Amino acid sequence: MPRHTMRAIRLHEHGGPEVLRYDEAPTPEPGPGEVLVRVHAVGINPPDWYLRGGMTRMPGETESTVRLPVIPGTDVSGVVEAAAADVEDFSVGDEVFGLLRFPSFHGSAYAEYVAAPASDLARKPVGIDHVHAAGAPMAGLTAWQFLIDVGHDHPSPFQEARHRPTTLDADTTVLINGAAGGVGHFAVQLAKWRRARVIAVASGAHEWFLNELGADEFIDYTKSRPEELVHDVDLVLDTVGGPDSSRFLRTLKRGGAQFPVLPGDFDEAETAKLGVTVSTAQVRSNGAQLAELGRLLDAGTVRVAIDSTFALADARAAHERAARGHVQGKIVLTVP
Repeated sequence: MPRHTMRAIRLHEHGGPEVLRYDEAPTPEPGPGEVLVRVHAVGINPPDWYLRGGMTRMPGETESTVRLPVIPGTDVSGVVEAAAADVEDFSVGDEVFGLLRFPSFHGSAYAEYVAAPASDLARKPVGIDHVHAAGAPMAGLTAWQFLIDVGHDHPSPFQEARHRPTTLDADTTVLINGAAGGVGHFAVQLAKWRRARVIAVASGAHEWFLNELGADEFIDYTKSRPEELVHDVDLVLDTVGGPDSSRFLRTLKRGGAQFPVLPGDFDEAETAKLGVTVSTAQVRSNGAQLAELGRLLDAGTVRVAIDSTFALADARAAHERAARGHVQGKIVLTVP
């Protein structure tokens, strides 16, 4: 049985990495539809440092539901320690991984134990360890829901129309900007799984890595501007975003689409003139989709790249690593 208290990373105030405090906190109890997971590893993601920095309201929410102190984090891999009476899919001792309660800031994953909705979880692939499994949920599901299947009917806070992935096959060319990062390296592999031709954009240090993942062409953005080299692609997945994202519209053929993972600045008149579309989505927890991704991970069709690992107590150093950028794959916290 778990102790009444556990070690966790909590925020008592917002700010830089220094506000991440290694604390004693109450051990949660699973409610209806939930299991208690003994956490072995935690993947870190941008919403973790958004929360740390003071963002307490998800896009589309009218008010914040965050109350300090709060435990950040959404991505976990671990072992089921206890289960509510109404949970049928998981039993004590099962190894699981998942993206918890997203979109929200209530994942509470940076801890020794977490109460997790069973619907957010899937069985951990047998062929990978907890560190690699913890690196998969948010980044992998983001790539999946943008490229393969949205898997839900929830409206996006970013657009009125439902996001619809482009059909990927041997006749499709996809340009992926930020291809070496968490979402990007999953997107490269999922596009190749669907037999698409992939053009990967990243800094030169990642060329060998992306070639290993199957990229057909590599562009070093520090030396060349992709929009000057590439034309007539079917799809752009931009995992970087920002005010320059619209420059990739010029790489598309008429009828093509750009999927910005992060908000960008697009002009409707320009997209109409070019005959292209821009579409985005909000990733959501989905245990069933994660199980599908897990089968690809188990088969070795898709793999999780780990940039670096840090002990849970060293979450500050992990956030400092993320802030330095040029991350290759995922940063993961390990829980002793």
